[in-house]
Order: sequence, then C-alpha cells, then structure tokens
Amino acid sequence: MHCPWGEGVKGFKPGDRAAYGLGPRGAYAFVRNIPAVRAVKLPKAIGDETAAGMMLKGLTVRALLRSVYKVKRGETILFHAAAGGVGVIFTQWAKALGVKVIGTVGSDEKVAVAKAHGCAHVINYRTEDVVKRVKEITGGAGLPVVYDGVGQSTFMTSLDCLRPRGLLVVFGNASGPVTSFDLGLLAAKGSLYVTRPTVMTYMADDRELAEASRDLVDIVKSGKVKIPINQRYALVDVAKAHRDLESRATTGTTILIP
Repeated sequence: MHCPWGEGVKGFKPGDRAAYGLGPRGAYAFVRNIPAVRAVKLPKAIGDETAAGMMLKGLTVRALLRSVYKVKRGETILFHAAAGGVGVIFTQWAKALGVKVIGTVGSDEKVAVAKAHGCAHVINYRTEDVVKRVKEITGGAGLPVVYDGVGQSTFMTSLDCLRPRGLLVVFGNASGPVTSFDLGLLAAKGSLYVTRPTVMTYMADDRELAEASRDLVDIVKSGKVKIPINQRYALVDVAKAHRDLESRATTGTTILIP
C-alpha cells in the first residue's frame, strides 16, 4: 500500500510502500490505519501483488522454521499440504536453509507443484501410505519434526512419522480441530512432543515482528523464495474466494484485488 504517515512516525516517509501481516484485523477495505511498528517497508524489487501474498504466510513460515523449531542444515522434515499457499513458501525457504522436505499432497497435479517449489520427496496421500513412505525415505528412523496444518485427519499419521522425542507442530485445522487425545500415546510412540503455535503469539513483540519481517523481505528479494499468485479475486467476490479456499481447490497464494 502507498501510505501517508502520521506525526511522530519513524522509519517511513511519504511515498514509501508498506505491508503488514499480523493485524489489527480489517484487511477487506480500501483504506485503513496500521500502527507503524507493525508495518514493514517494501523495497522496489517486491511488487504490490507479491507483497499482498507474502506477509501472513511468509511470517508464519519464518516462525515455523526459525522459532517454533529451528531447523538444521541436512535435516529431513515433513510438511503436510505442501502445494498450498504456506506450503510453497515453506518448502522453498527450507530448501534455502539446506533442509530436505517431504511434502504430502492430494493429487498428481499438486505433486508437480510441490516438486517445483523445492520438495525433495512428495507423497500423494490418496494413493500412497504416508507413514510407510516416510520410513522408507528415512531408513526407518523417522523425522525430528512434522509440520501439520491439516489437523484432525492427519494427526495420527503425523505422530507415526516422528522419531523418538520428535516434535509435531500442529499449526492449522483445515480438516477440523483435534478435540480429544490420550497423552499416554505420546509416551507409547517414543516420548513425543506436540505444540499448537500461532504466529500471533510468536510475533506479539514488535521487535520480534520487525526482525522476522526483515528476514522475509530479504529472502523474497533474493529470489530464493518466490510467491506464486495462482488465484486473484475482486474484493466483491470475497465469499467465493473463501469457499474455494475451504474446499482446498486452490494452490499457491490467493489475493483480493480492490
């Protein structure tokens, strides 16, 4: 967005472009106010549509890779729904960090999308046994971390892909929330850990948000992470955009055009 600035704002000047990803809520609008400390200045190398598509998902990825669990070069990890908007950013960023990603998807078309965006291995969960394939890929060892934004339908599969003392990061509920669970299973499956993070919590501090935003801008500017804008909807068609997202009919990033 091209913005005028209020009195006392530091770090911005008239004509600068800015983006934000973590609220306050109210993005379905033509004009709005944002606290300057929650915004990030955009370089010329990042276009408006890229900026619109990268902020919330990109900050989510940054939290998952560097804060919730700090991935290490050479590790193999798993990400469910690897062809989705968060997934294609995650897999590119993880690859740039020297991490091998196993991605799960639900169609052959999405297999191609996931491979094109950095997955070292892609599993079609409709035709393949995810746990069996993970064991084959890891030589039976399992994984240090699994990232699961799907929720209910993948929860047990995710646990079974972990190595002893591995971490399951449940960051979304696309198939519905996990509402009840026997904690004893974590012991039985190898003293596992489960966390349910939100990017809002991890970046509640303005300094943490500023650092994460700079990291996101830098990696997109470098070209190591590209933001595929695969769906565009007019703001008046926002209800259709939500229906398509909820039905998992989309890939990559979806944006609204005022």
